[in-house]
Amino acid sequence: MRFPTTQFPTLRTPAGPVPAGAPAWNPQRGGAMPSHRYRPAHERVHVPALMRRWPGRRIEKAPLWVPVDLRDGNQALAEPMDPARKQRMFDLFLAMGFKEIEVGYPSASRTDFDFVRQLATVPGAVPEDVTIVVFTAARADLIDRTFEAIEGLPRVVVHLYTATAPLWRDVVLGRSREEVRALIVEAAAHMARRAEGRPGVRFEFSPEVFNLTEPDYVLEVCNGITALWDASPDRPVIHNLPATVEIATPNVYADQIEYMHRYLERRESVILSVHPHNDRGTGVACAELAVLAGAQRVEGCLFGNGERTGNVDLVTLALNLHTQGVDPMLDFSDIDEIRRTVEHCNRLPVHERHPYVGDLVHTAFSGTHQDAIKKGFAHHAKVAAELGVPEREAPWSVPYLPIDPADLGRDYEAVIRVNSQSGKGGIAYLLQAGHGLELPRRLQIEFSRVVQEATDDSGREVTGEELYELFRAEYLDAAPEWTWKVGDDWAEVNGRRGEGVGPLDAVADALRVDILHFSEHAVGKGPDAVAYVEARVGGEVVWGVGRDSSVLTAGVKAVLSAVGRAQTASAVTTE
Repeated sequence: MRFPTTQFPTLRTPAGPVPAGAPAWNPQRGGAMPSHRYRPAHERVHVPALMRRWPGRRIEKAPLWVPVDLRDGNQALAEPMDPARKQRMFDLFLAMGFKEIEVGYPSASRTDFDFVRQLATVPGAVPEDVTIVVFTAARADLIDRTFEAIEGLPRVVVHLYTATAPLWRDVVLGRSREEVRALIVEAAAHMARRAEGRPGVRFEFSPEVFNLTEPDYVLEVCNGITALWDASPDRPVIHNLPATVEIATPNVYADQIEYMHRYLERRESVILSVHPHNDRGTGVACAELAVLAGAQRVEGCLFGNGERTGNVDLVTLALNLHTQGVDPMLDFSDIDEIRRTVEHCNRLPVHERHPYVGDLVHTAFSGTHQDAIKKGFAHHAKVAAELGVPEREAPWSVPYLPIDPADLGRDYEAVIRVNSQSGKGGIAYLLQAGHGLELPRRLQIEFSRVVQEATDDSGREVTGEELYELFRAEYLDAAPEWTWKVGDDWAEVNGRRGEGVGPLDAVADALRVDILHFSEHAVGKGPDAVAYVEARVGGEVVWGVGRDSSVLTAGVKAVLSAVGRAQTASAVTTE
């Protein structure tokens, strides 16, 4: 008999003894993973015992959300944002309703310094109710550079950080507890001197790797800083307590936060903030439990970008509140536009299964799930009619859908109904199997509408060849027959010239379109390549597709296809 494990020779199937006393229903065996090399969290940091209050609490209002995408998220990118992408992300934050935004590390990056100066000097760049946050290490020269950057900003938080955990003190800094405390106090005092006479400047302190720092030590340091900065209710300090590297279950972090919440001095003059990372995959849970434990402010990134496994995802946190009937005080009414912007600025894709925003999160592949959702929609419509209110205002309760997709700007037909076609072979599967096309998920959704419009009248199932002809007519034949030529960083299309970092960017510049997504692949083993472009043309987001033996030509054709389809749609609308 051949066992499946022989097909994976690099894996070591657990073959140790079944633990003594294990129940008969659990035959798991001891494995060969070197777990003995690691110390459990309770051996690495002692959390004082206390009568926990957080388990009995509920989150009934949103904390202050602070996006750190432009600093913490940006430093984690293989290709950090250029000024244009930084500005685009900042504008998105304003549109969503963020009121405190960390914008950079101006003493460490010329790009960050210049961006902060732009915010400080351009009239109207920062709304009157928005506070800018800048980041600095505990060195006098870096603090001085930071204060140079913020000159002219009316409302700003200067964010000081230093690692305080034993491993970092010993290995990274090479300093004792007292020496690290003295370093922090000296830097904090220098900041206070630089801020004299500037009432719009407030302070934030982060004991980096707080969750691995001795609680008594970090409490002593934070209380000392609170006193040095003379915190008051009208000029509070922020103590930001990061789980810089997740090392324990979320309840341990909540205990640490509650300990600080109870024993921080001048508590009414301190804003207790958290900054969870996601190394164990529990960043969202850590943040939620921390808010229960007394946190008032949460730093994170949109869709969880950040070092290693990322920072806590502010979108998931906020929409979790929304689904509990709590106003998140942020707007997500067009979550796909938010996602497109973040993907453009980070040059990283958002996973198809990412909570709330992924392309597949509202899609049911299972026939039983589809049936339950359809019945749920019918029931929802009935309840709305009985209440005498529009469906968009009726209480939401639909199987398998914890949130109404329409709250996020999504269409039921595009997101859910299209998937019923996959039971008959699947539009995407037929195009891939028969013609080697690997459509991006959002293009699959868009093209499904075309297929439905073509087949709804007849009711019959479309064949693979008919499907490809629909696809060719809709996309491949949509490109205008314009003349074009390109160079390394320029293009001329139909008499219009454009420039860019590459030929395709230059074509987009010539046509005045924004490329939001681009991908391409070879078609089977043949000579052809297919390119897909999602672009914003005249305010509309459209897809274009090009096919050619040249990858560059396929890309240009895809951009032209998007433009042609946008023009056709505009002509139909105005008729």
